[in-house]
Amino acid sequence: MFDGVGGFIVGLDHANDVIGQTRYQTTYSNQFEPSRKSQDAFEVGLYRFPNIKHIPTDVEKIDDSVFDEMKENGVNMIVGGFPCQDYSVARSKQKERGIEGKKGVLFWSIIRAVNHIKPEYLVLENVDRLLKSPSKQRGRDFAIMLGAFNQLGYSVEWRVINAAKYGQAQRRRRVFFFVYRNDTKFAKTIDQKYSQPNLFEQDEDTYDQYIFKDGLFARQFPIVQTPYKGRHYTQVLSTVDSDDLEYVPDISDNFTGKIWNTGIMRYGQYFTIDTAPTETEKPITLGEIVAKAKETEPVIDEKYYINNAERLEKFKYLRGAKKIERTTTDGHKWIYSEGGMAPYDSFDLPARTMLTSEGSVNRSTHLLFEDGRYRLLTPIEAELIQDFPANWTKYKKDAETGEISEVSDRMRMFFMGNALVTGIVKRIGIELNKIIVENQ
Repeated sequence: MFDGVGGFIVGLDHANDVIGQTRYQTTYSNQFEPSRKSQDAFEVGLYRFPNIKHIPTDVEKIDDSVFDEMKENGVNMIVGGFPCQDYSVARSKQKERGIEGKKGVLFWSIIRAVNHIKPEYLVLENVDRLLKSPSKQRGRDFAIMLGAFNQLGYSVEWRVINAAKYGQAQRRRRVFFFVYRNDTKFAKTIDQKYSQPNLFEQDEDTYDQYIFKDGLFARQFPIVQTPYKGRHYTQVLSTVDSDDLEYVPDISDNFTGKIWNTGIMRYGQYFTIDTAPTETEKPITLGEIVAKAKETEPVIDEKYYINNAERLEKFKYLRGAKKIERTTTDGHKWIYSEGGMAPYDSFDLPARTMLTSEGSVNRSTHLLFEDGRYRLLTPIEAELIQDFPANWTKYKKDAETGEISEVSDRMRMFFMGNALVTGIVKRIGIELNKIIVENQ
């Protein structure tokens, strides 16, 4: 769901390569961008995955019968990075509307699909700010999501993962969910070791061993074995019975708990710990990405260089420190301050987080200084930073005519700003396979 240009599929296909068999076979894909007439991401998917059934429809308009068909055809896992514009740090808090926002409500389409398909597993991704959304009721939106899965009989494990801390080429922090049905063999194993459904609240340390050692994320993405700054918390999501229609609304109205970057929700109670990565894995540097890209494209096209002095000066201003007086709508004056950045991005560090504005004249855009000249990232470099194959998004296929055409650089950069680091998905897929094999 919300497939983009196939990041989850690429990651799971690469997991299959490591596993040595096709554990994961994608059969359906849904990609639709309501704000665009041209469905470029969908057409990249058509080009890259001709054997998948592609559904270029607003997910809210997909009929329930389609989800029923998926279940009949053996679908037992859902993956996706659901829309995050309402939560993303790319937008100001004033515009943050969380689950009440126009695109935020699309989470309920995931719940609708789960209700019909009843998959054994889900792997989902979103921006880490989701855990603190909205700003006026921290954590409420995530708590609502946990409650919705609990109502359907699922457990949810989550972790905020900074890809660069686990050997990847980008300092990109995203929250990943591993969701599993409570009647799976894995869930029953966890019941036996930790706790079964209980009318009484469990102690906050009940799932410490799971969070630090036994959970999918702990096994694949090692963490320091003590809570960061002692941050450790548990809470029952709601005292309303989970079968009651008021269960999720009660969470929405009354949630006041803390949610840290790692945790597990089981049977309506969540256990959460603020954790830190062990930092034993060396990240891929931007310099290594630039070198790898040249294996495909040895000569950088002149269009990526910044030869315009005015444009370069604009970049220098945007990346520099500044203090600007601003005025609110009611006339209150305040000072907006911004710290300075390095004049250009270091080749000795992993890339910063790419946004959909990558490639434009923007503070967040990567600025490279190579051989005495300033330039922007190329689309191939952007793809490699997200751990996609080089030129993954170069071509698209028209759904009606079958014509193959090239995708514009602007759209390719937009795709990568929206994408996820496929190497993280690959590792999740590898670990999930181990869990499945262990619990056969």
